[in-house]
Amino acid sequence: MKEKVILVCTECLSRNYSISKNKRINVERLELRKFCKKCGKHTLHKESK
Repeated sequence: MKEKVILVCTECLSRNYSISKNKRINVERLELRKFCKKCGKHTLHKESK
């Protein structure tokens, strides 16, 4: 029941990461602090629609 999800940087809006998550366990959207190559620093990345 895992589904692919794309993470988007909140500052520059670039789509950097694609991960899989279990929709049954994690109902709400993911928010992770990841390194953005375009910004050059760690920023908050949110799950896209």
